[in-house]
Amino acid sequence: MPAALLALAIGAFGIGTTEFVIMGLLPEVAATYSVTIPSAGLLISGYALGVVVGAPLLTAVGSRWSRKRLLIALMALFIAGNVLGAIAPTYGLLMTGRIVAALSHGAFFGVGAVVAASLVAPAKQASAIAMMFTGLTVANVLGVPLGTALGQALGWRSTFWAVAVLGVIGLVGIIALVPELPRDTQTDLRHELAVFKRPQVWLALAMTALGFAGVFASFTYIAPMMTEVAGFSSGMVTWLLVLFGVGLVAGNLFGGKAADKSLMPSLYGILAALAAVLFVFTFTAHSQIAAAITILLFGAAGFATVAPLQARVMDKAEGAPALASAANIAAFNLGNAGGAWLGGLAIEHGLGYTAPNWIGAVLAIAGLGVAVYSGLLDRRKRVLVQSR
Repeated sequence: MPAALLALAIGAFGIGTTEFVIMGLLPEVAATYSVTIPSAGLLISGYALGVVVGAPLLTAVGSRWSRKRLLIALMALFIAGNVLGAIAPTYGLLMTGRIVAALSHGAFFGVGAVVAASLVAPAKQASAIAMMFTGLTVANVLGVPLGTALGQALGWRSTFWAVAVLGVIGLVGIIALVPELPRDTQTDLRHELAVFKRPQVWLALAMTALGFAGVFASFTYIAPMMTEVAGFSSGMVTWLLVLFGVGLVAGNLFGGKAADKSLMPSLYGILAALAAVLFVFTFTAHSQIAAAITILLFGAAGFATVAPLQARVMDKAEGAPALASAANIAAFNLGNAGGAWLGGLAIEHGLGYTAPNWIGAVLAIAGLGVAVYSGLLDRRKRVLVQSR
């Protein structure tokens, strides 16, 4: 794999760490600003909103720039957001820093996926995308636990400074290693927007939103599920999340290789596997050993979807993939928010902490249904072309 993929993965690692590490530092942040835990939790919602808005907006604004130049600008914005968060004297400025950092998130992954795919032969593009997203998965295994430990030991601001340093390393790597790819002079903002007239692009985005809604319907409530249902101690939750992260890494790499061999059949199989694992989790959550095994499989199935889903939207947005690729990152985050909301709604209505699992399974099945329909449209188009 090209060395440039390492620079992209480092950037992804920093972004993934800053997105999720705040979850483990909410008590410290709340204490600093004398706000409630739910109010501090809005820093997570604010970040997600920043991703949804920033992904298409910054990609569109930077459509006239070379992709390397745009990646450099996005990483600089990410660093600025984290530095602002580290020095923020008020809660409002911390929220501003979170949103500034989040604005770069979707566009970085969207444009980065296009760059990663352009660095390798067509038969290895999904694997290249998966390699870049490995930075995000490793962030869950190493970055989040280490960042949480650092923040608890030296104060939460130290975590923001550490993530800013990661951003600087990623920025230097992009400048040094990512080639100056020629900009497609035929592709402008109007051309990028035109791909959204294609129904298959919207179907690809729907697959992403539904599939990841299934993941986050369950994952959002993994801690209370494991402590209240499985009977684990609160201290064991960190190790269960590490186990989940190991599954993420393995699933991400598997999904990329499988998609390179056969994209749509891989998506069918992975989404079906995700639905099955989530359904089974409803029952295995009552046993510690079975729950731990299922968490590992859940991480693998959940992130095995990422590279194929990203490759699918880029394939259907052929000729102008950058904006659609960034929109797919927004779709991931919409799925995250929607799944978490539905899972929480089930718990609030007294359905229990395992209810988010079967809700996630239903959402994954809905994503599979969209994928099958999209595949049938592909087949129908091929038949029509062959019959002419």
